[in-house]
Amino acid sequence: MPETSPEPTPLVHRAVRSGGVIIAIAALQFLVAMILVEQHYSGYSFSANYISDLGGVHSPWALLFDGSVIALGVLAIPAILLIWSAFDARPARSVGLLLLVVAGVGAICVGVFPETTHVLSGKAHELASGVTFLGGALGLLVLFFAMRQPDRWRVSGPYTFLSGAVSLVATVLLGVGSEWTIPRLYLGLGHGGMEWLIAGPLLLWMFVEGIHIGLLHRFAPGLVTPHVTST
Repeated sequence: MPETSPEPTPLVHRAVRSGGVIIAIAALQFLVAMILVEQHYSGYSFSANYISDLGGVHSPWALLFDGSVIALGVLAIPAILLIWSAFDARPARSVGLLLLVVAGVGAICVGVFPETTHVLSGKAHELASGVTFLGGALGLLVLFFAMRQPDRWRVSGPYTFLSGAVSLVATVLLGVGSEWTIPRLYLGLGHGGMEWLIAGPLLLWMFVEGIHIGLLHRFAPGLVTPHVTST
């Protein structure tokens, strides 16, 4: 006789989809704000300037940039908690998503403590940036191991791992290059370009996967997805 047995379902709760949309919005608002601020920063170079220079003393629209960084973290943290159940119930889910939450807290601190801060002898901004980049890169690498449902993560899993790997390698190279002043570790991109090689994959992942999660099929009342096996 055939019988039904439970199996992982491709459906998610409405809150998960909402979380995905919020994550995408968080990334998009930051990118829009960054473009607006850059257009009003005379002489700004994506290769010669750090991203955070847009929130520094020489940026006419620094408050907008710093506010958008804070908004990035404020929006991302609850959104990450909302998408929690979309991933496999493995230790990697908890570790990966908590690392992303830490990155969100770091982003808030980046905006609160801009480059010109005197907190921690001026090191607060640098520390916050490091927490944001490392938390984001390591979070994606670990989260990959909680993305095993082929119907949901067939492409997203490898994409997540690749995004984390690129960001982590760029973080290491930029850190070593800054410490030892070895230009070749910037891969010809300049220190600003290397920073974008860190932040770019993280922001793009937030937007792409945010939309993907926001479009996942949700549970509907009375909907059952049985798995039929023969005995």
